[in-house]
Amino acid sequence: MTEQAAELHLPVMYNEVLAYLQPKNGRVYADATLGLGGHTEAVLKASAPNGRVIGFEWDNEAAILAAGRLQPFGDRVTIIHASYADMAVELIGLGVESVDGILADLGVSSLQLDRPERGFSFRKDAPVDMRMNPESAIDAAAILAGVTENELADIFYHYGEERQARRIAAHLCKARASCRIRTTRQLADLVAEAVPRRFHPEKIHVATRVFQALRIAVNRELDNLVRLLTDGPDFLRPGAAFCIISFHSLEDRIVKQAFRRDGRLRPGKPVRPTEEEVATNPRARSATLRCAVRV
Repeated sequence: MTEQAAELHLPVMYNEVLAYLQPKNGRVYADATLGLGGHTEAVLKASAPNGRVIGFEWDNEAAILAAGRLQPFGDRVTIIHASYADMAVELIGLGVESVDGILADLGVSSLQLDRPERGFSFRKDAPVDMRMNPESAIDAAAILAGVTENELADIFYHYGEERQARRIAAHLCKARASCRIRTTRQLADLVAEAVPRRFHPEKIHVATRVFQALRIAVNRELDNLVRLLTDGPDFLRPGAAFCIISFHSLEDRIVKQAFRRDGRLRPGKPVRPTEEEVATNPRARSATLRCAVRV
């Protein structure tokens, strides 16, 4: 990944996000998942000359690339090296009591997917890592080596919605007894061995849900999402939008239910990417955008 990669990064549902956030001059927005800075750049352009964005990113490499991309906007952007789960604490620390919109894109960033050594994908062999924050103590290999068979099965079932979770967990635990599971290809091959061919999905690799589940577990993604959904509305000014882009049904269900339960918010209907966007940016294919307005 080079500095040019940030420039080539395509933010998902660019126009739809701007339509809901309605960035304006002089207002302040929070990008809970800065990534390579694509959405933040769009908001800064739309809120010129004095709109501000506070961006949160716990992957230091991504934060550095985003800072380079956003350098032309000067002090209109503030980058915080922290998870969005800590957004409330960080905003209070900055003296920010309210914002005019919050955006979170829950997808894995291009930087993480396209760097084999980060271990998010089985397309190339690499260490089984999957940490969004490389400074975190626990990686996916440690989980595969350290939890019980039942715990592993629960991770696959609850976080990956994997119906073959028990069978896969049993096979992995048998394999790890003789050899630690260290690489992405090793893990993908073991999952493929564990699941009978008749149960292999047609459109995705048989290990896809297992990789998703491990990534969620390593990064505590659902716990962090619940914290964001709980704390976020406290910082929204009346009429401000809370926008979240999710990429699988588990996250989307949590967002939908939280928006409906929260009396501070008026949720809208889910929005899907256009056919034109999917054609130019295939990673947008599974995206769902949900927005709620602070009442």
